Amino acid sequence: MTTQHIKHFLILANELHFWKAAEKAFISQSSLSRQIQTLEDEINVQLFERDKRNVKLTDAGLFLKHKWTDVINNLDQINKQAKKIDEGITGFVSITYPGSIAFSYLPKFLELLNINLPDLKLELTEPKDEGHEKLLLDYQTDIAFSRDPIQNININSYKLNTEVICLVVPQNHWLNKDTLQKLSDLKDEKFIITGLHKKTFFASLLRHFFNTHNFEPKTVIESDFGGMIINLVSKGLGISILPLSFKFSYASNVRFIELDKHIDLYVSWRKSEVNKTTEKVINYAKQIEIKY
Repeated sequence: MTTQHIKHFLILANELHFWKAAEKAFISQSSLSRQIQTLEDEINVQLFERDKRNVKLTDAGLFLKHKWTDVINNLDQINKQAKKIDEGITGFVSITYPGSIAFSYLPKFLELLNINLPDLKLELTEPKDEGHEKLLLDYQTDIAFSRDPIQNININSYKLNTEVICLVVPQNHWLNKDTLQKLSDLKDEKFIITGLHKKTFFASLLRHFFNTHNFEPKTVIESDFGGMIINLVSKGLGISILPLSFKFSYASNVRFIELDKHIDLYVSWRKSEVNKTTEKVINYAKQIEIKY
């Protein structure tokens, strides 16, 4: 029994006329008759009552008509879905990203995907430890946005853009470009930043930044979540250092003061990736331009 036999059975079950059914199936009437007989013999069930003039479904045939119609419809849908995935039109893609792109790059990227790949299902995750390399190699994510390139022979990394990092202060804070002479002037300020003891890329960047300017910040709150940090700064609980892209959060009561330090954004993926959908998503990622 093949799916073709079942499809031809369903055509005859709807037409209840061998000549019309054969014409619709693009086969001869004798071939259709042999297929139905073969099907009946294989499952040992009489599907039709027939004579020279009439064709009628048996009760068993009527039951199988309803059941096999659902099966064939589901099978056709599955095959269409597989074809879409093969062509890169739809599918499932898992993406990890740093929180700093959630207000600028990421919305534009998702909008572009929605326009060009409307059936694509996405899983978005912001990993706490920025372990994008391990997530890619373990197939826990398909595409990783990160602030540093991943140095692994099995992973490709592509630089998307560069932006400055900024001091983030409450709106009424004394600090501005004119009053800031040197960063050591901030030695008495309360900082809300990621933990400098951590091994993440941004923590390493901040450590190097503070060491270069020869002072240790007075950290009162540690957080890895930029959105939370922005809110705390707006409440006057301290100041912070964040990428300029957080300015797109349009948080109230905060100001961004650009510093002479830049940070990059990369997209990374497995070199062995065969999913055409992933390839298309990466190509769209390369098209996004953000003007800071």
